[in-house]
Amino acid sequence: MSRWRQARGELIIAGVFVVAMAVAGLALAGWPGLAVVATAAAAIALLTLRVLAPRPAAAASRQARESDRGAPSITGYSQRRFLVASGISSGAFYEADLRPLLEHLLAARLAERHGVNLYTEPEAARRVFIKTAADEALWRLIEPERTPPATPHGISRWTLARLIDRLEHL
Repeated sequence: MSRWRQARGELIIAGVFVVAMAVAGLALAGWPGLAVVATAAAAIALLTLRVLAPRPAAAASRQARESDRGAPSITGYSQRRFLVASGISSGAFYEADLRPLLEHLLAARLAERHGVNLYTEPEAARRVFIKTAADEALWRLIEPERTPPATPHGISRWTLARLIDRLEHL
C-alpha cells in the first residue's frame, strides 16, 4: 500500500480544514480573504512536501559508487541464480565463471580461518580441505591448478551443495 493511501485520513482532515478556513476567510474578508487562505495553504503544503520528500544522493556519493564499479561483480539474487544455473547446465560456464568464484571463496576461507594461502601453499591448502575421501573429489573440482575435463555438463546440484557445505564448514 502506498504511503499516500496510508495517510488518507490525515489528508482528508487537512483538506476539510483548508476548506473551512477558506469559507471563514471568504465570510470575514470576501475574495481577498479567500485568496490569503488559499495562498497560505499552498505555501504550507509546498513546505511540507519539501520537508517530507526524499533528498537526492549527493554527487560525491554517486560518483564514489560509480567508481567502485570498475571490475564486473556479481550482485543481486537474480545474477547469482543465473550464475549457479548456468554452472550446473554447462561445463564451459562452470569452468569460466562458477569455478573461479568458488575457488576465490575457498582461498578466502583458507586465509581467514587457517592462515593458508591457496596459491602459494597448494599442498597445505589441500591438507586442510581434504578430511574424507569425498572431499578428495570436491578438491578436484575447485583446485587452482586444475585441468578441466572435456564434458558438456556442469556440476551437479548435489555436488555443488556438498561443495558449498564443505566451504562453510572449512
